Amino acid sequence: MREAVFLRQNADKWRLYEAEPAKDPDELAARFIELTDDLSFARTFYPESPTTQYLNELTGKLHQAIYKNKKERTGRFGQFWRRELPLLVARSHRQLAWALVFFLIATGIGTLSAAYDDTFVRVILGDQYVNQTLHNIERGDPMAVYKSAGKTSMFLYITANNIFVALRTFAMGALLSFGTAYALFTNGLMLGAFQYFFVAKGLGIQSALTIWIHGTLEISAIVLAGGAGFVMGNSILFPGTFSRTESFRRGARDGLKLAIGLVPIFVVAGFLEGFVTRHTEMPLGVSLLIIGSSFCFIVWYFILYPIRVQRLAANSRS
Repeated sequence: MREAVFLRQNADKWRLYEAEPAKDPDELAARFIELTDDLSFARTFYPESPTTQYLNELTGKLHQAIYKNKKERTGRFGQFWRRELPLLVARSHRQLAWALVFFLIATGIGTLSAAYDDTFVRVILGDQYVNQTLHNIERGDPMAVYKSAGKTSMFLYITANNIFVALRTFAMGALLSFGTAYALFTNGLMLGAFQYFFVAKGLGIQSALTIWIHGTLEISAIVLAGGAGFVMGNSILFPGTFSRTESFRRGARDGLKLAIGLVPIFVVAGFLEGFVTRHTEMPLGVSLLIIGSSFCFIVWYFILYPIRVQRLAANSRS
């Protein structure tokens, strides 16, 4: 729907909501629901428009009127995961795609560097890790590093560390996206060197079937956090019709929502690394099932489902 048509269909209603207070709480709630639907639609199809800014401010006023003396609705939590986050992901597909491309290029550079320079892996991963892994390979248990700590402590430490890395990758987007690009580059470089290290030892398939049990979710979430950083950084570089300050405020808010939406993925990835990856003797089918399920979930929730929700939102307005 063109923005002019959207305005013509709804302008009188918005002016009424702004000028005349609701008669009772039920009417106030109904107005708020309508406005949030309008705002979601505007954010999806006219994200840089003054219309979206106006609706955001008007919805904020009604939100304060409803919730200043009222407990938060429990349905708000589900609404975030079912609709709000997918629509935000759909609007951010371009930045997320760039983050993936940039990360893959860095991974390729890391792989080639490790292949042509024997010392590169030690520079990136450190002597202690390399020596310990070489020792594990000699003992016939190359993935023993995943059994070196208690399950629960490993789960908690890895989950907290991954969330920190993701939030830092996102926050560095405030440096005009260059900080996020640097974080993605270093992580990609490390992944390429790490994976080639095992390939060079003739353990490529074995390592992939072990590492990617948790790595499918973990690495995907790091890349998505990079996309969130690009959303924030690009809001400074390309403010559109907004002032640079207002554009940054919106970009930071959207990027933070994307980053927070990754927390459950890091929790699951940390659980897999702490409790599952250590079972290197598990059947091939189980390993492939976990890796395949994780990959399908990422593709579904961050590509296919957001497109579907966006189309449904568009169809409901046409």
